[in-house]
Amino acid sequence: MTDYGFGKLNLDAPVRTQIEWKISDQPVAYPDALAQMEARAAAIAEGSASEMVWLLEHPPIYTAGTSANDADLIDARFPVYRTGRGGQFTYHGPGQRVGYAMLDLRQRTADVRAYVRDLEQWLIETLALFNVKGERREGRVGIWVQRGLKEDKIAALGVRIRRWVTLHGVALNVDPDLSHFSGIVPCGVKAHGVTSLADLGILVSMADVDIALKQSFQKIFG
Repeated sequence: MTDYGFGKLNLDAPVRTQIEWKISDQPVAYPDALAQMEARAAAIAEGSASEMVWLLEHPPIYTAGTSANDADLIDARFPVYRTGRGGQFTYHGPGQRVGYAMLDLRQRTADVRAYVRDLEQWLIETLALFNVKGERREGRVGIWVQRGLKEDKIAALGVRIRRWVTLHGVALNVDPDLSHFSGIVPCGVKAHGVTSLADLGILVSMADVDIALKQSFQKIFG
């Protein structure tokens, strides 16, 4: 791990033992990821598998949530997948860390709004480890960064809950090609842009981001 002088990242931070962490080093095709995620969530609901957090990247794609407006798909330059998660259109691609969380809310707090807020806090705490102030915005999904007079989105989230087991999760822009977002209206928000850690001048490896995500997850979810 690279030391950026933040003094916060801890390789030895404990991770809840009953949660399996899976990290994929190569981009995972979206249909394959969806099938594996749904199978694991079903096994968790049946009591035959432990909870899991899966960190991965996808090849360049657009996904449409249950609230997606077709007019927000401006240029379908990449494959488009309709998915059962909440939210609108979003982009996934190399340089973006996706975190799929398959958690059993029956063993935690069976409150969807509280879970979404915890996901937001997970992202906020992760960004704080890189000295980035991520913020919520009323009426806008995701995590935002104030940049002078403008503000840009740095992370997205979308969830689905089946039998009180969660699917999908979060996406943090580490160093993706930001021009790829121009094919959609991200999450239906036209008035603001998107950014990434690299765009903010913070050059970190995906391994560093994974460490931060694990540490922050432990703080929020236990």
